[in-house]
Amino acid sequence: MAVNESMVQDIVKEVMAKMQLGAAPTVSHGVFTDMNEAVAAAKKSQQIVRRLSMDQREQIISVIRRKTRESAEILARMGVDETGMGNVPHKILKHQLVAEKVPGTEDIRTEAYSGDRGLTLVELGPFGVIGAITPCTNPSETVLCNTMGMFAAGNTVVFNPHPAAIKTTIYAINLVNEASLECGGPDNIAVTVEKPTMETSAIMMKHPDIPLIAATGGPGVVTAVLSSGKRGIGAGAGNPPALVDETADLHKAAEDIVNGCTFDNNLPCIAEKEIVAVDSIADELYYYMVNEQGCYPINEEQQKQLTDVVLKGGRLNRKCVGRSAKTLLSMIGIDVPDNIRCITFFGEKEHPLIAEELMMPILGIVRVKDFEEGVAAAKWLEHGNRHSAHIHSKNVDRITTYARELDTAILVKNGPSYAALGFGGESICTFTIASRTGEGLTSAKTFAKVRRCVMQDSLCIR
Repeated sequence: MAVNESMVQDIVKEVMAKMQLGAAPTVSHGVFTDMNEAVAAAKKSQQIVRRLSMDQREQIISVIRRKTRESAEILARMGVDETGMGNVPHKILKHQLVAEKVPGTEDIRTEAYSGDRGLTLVELGPFGVIGAITPCTNPSETVLCNTMGMFAAGNTVVFNPHPAAIKTTIYAINLVNEASLECGGPDNIAVTVEKPTMETSAIMMKHPDIPLIAATGGPGVVTAVLSSGKRGIGAGAGNPPALVDETADLHKAAEDIVNGCTFDNNLPCIAEKEIVAVDSIADELYYYMVNEQGCYPINEEQQKQLTDVVLKGGRLNRKCVGRSAKTLLSMIGIDVPDNIRCITFFGEKEHPLIAEELMMPILGIVRVKDFEEGVAAAKWLEHGNRHSAHIHSKNVDRITTYARELDTAILVKNGPSYAALGFGGESICTFTIASRTGEGLTSAKTFAKVRRCVMQDSLCIR
């Protein structure tokens, strides 16, 4: 079943009707003034966690899910208020996805096989204490999904969050520790520091008690982690193109692309950032976007003005990231009604509003003569990140070609980008998508060591 904006709003209304805003916690579990103290506390707790049965871990994860659902609106409002990015209804939905679609202990599976020389077990065990760097774009969502996966594998986690989202992060960390305590588990299964800095990040990455680091953020953060000398999981940048050919259902393509692009004001790294459209259908697609999907067309002069604002001095203006189309247009003196969700225009692939990953509801359209030229343009626009790409086509051979050429961790076919996170699609949910290091959508098994146990000449009973 296709998921449209009306359905999104219906779900949001249902969720918000069931919840009331609560007060901030009076006690913050897992928060320390010193990073070394935080690591020590997580290490102490991990000695308990590693001995918990899978059933005990799953009980705690179940309470984290419940508390996430109950606190979805609180966390959504905190995230928007603190960072200024995104919108509350969509952030509520993102927290619901975390609660319902992030794998738990079911992801930790033992393999067994036997032969003439005995039995072998292949089991997944914990690394220990994992260090995690999290962004301000999806602060609580990342903390919650990372903790659930890492904890399911028997780890504890030390977070060094983005300073612009520390209050929201602390609330989420308090939530997971309260869930553990409620089930008789240890405190400090997830920890952080009151004032995260580059220095606290460096201490965490170099700490001898942290064997694995997971980074969710920009290319600079991921590069630092991969240069740390430790095993790193890097969830970095993407500039996902959406290719539309002449076989596509253009009404649906326009709806899906705009819905995906505008979800949480384009903050998800998987969201459509630009369109590559075959010439014969480009104008019709554009018509549906403008007349049916709330896109506002801008002319060349307005494109220049918008470029000067969002790429101030050639650098991404953080004050524009995650803002609505209405807000962005107001920055260049254009007042539009609330139903305007996206900004659009035709441009060359080198146009800065197309070539750069903006994380804003801006959809430039690159016109190409045919599918082959479209694949080349999309591949160039994705910049080799191998993160995410999308295609709208009814030609299976073309879809296959596109998938092979772009070689991304995520490819969504004939749907909105968020289908890749389990919203309207068959998938798990995560907000740490490790394209650069190859893990793809991370889950509990991502944060586990593979261990092999061999029994020679026994327990093969065929």
